[in-house]
Amino acid sequence: MDTVQFRNLMRHQAGAVTIIAVGKAGNRTGLTATAMCSLSDTPPMILICVNKNASAYGPIKAAKCFSVNVLAKDQQDLAKRFSSKKLEGEARFDQDAWITMRTGAPLLRGAIANLDCELADEHVFETHSIFIGRVKDGQFHEKVEPLLYFRGDFWDLKKA
Repeated sequence: MDTVQFRNLMRHQAGAVTIIAVGKAGNRTGLTATAMCSLSDTPPMILICVNKNASAYGPIKAAKCFSVNVLAKDQQDLAKRFSSKKLEGEARFDQDAWITMRTGAPLLRGAIANLDCELADEHVFETHSIFIGRVKDGQFHEKVEPLLYFRGDFWDLKKA
């Protein structure tokens, strides 16, 4: 199967939109991703898939921690900002919109859920790595609706 055909197939799987972030204030970076899922609850672990060319790839390996921030339906502009090539690194972050918890990774205020993760393992493949994160802390906002990605576009539950 070629890359184009595979991408077209995968566009038909709706996914939660997340921002994966890493680094300390002044030296942060991150990316928009849908490739995240839970791995286990004992211990609490998740996995993320990150392209080796992504700006966050090396910093995640170096910092040994990262956050996953599940975006709310009103955070589409942030999803676009963190996927754009026009802005990179610290320029993607609004100073007052981010906090930290146990690992020191940046966590987005107003997200549906924030997972503060310590890097537990990495599985390397051709273009991407699977990073396994041990969830050290987190928070959620129950009354906030999700931002979804489906067929190459952002959706919310009302649009569906």
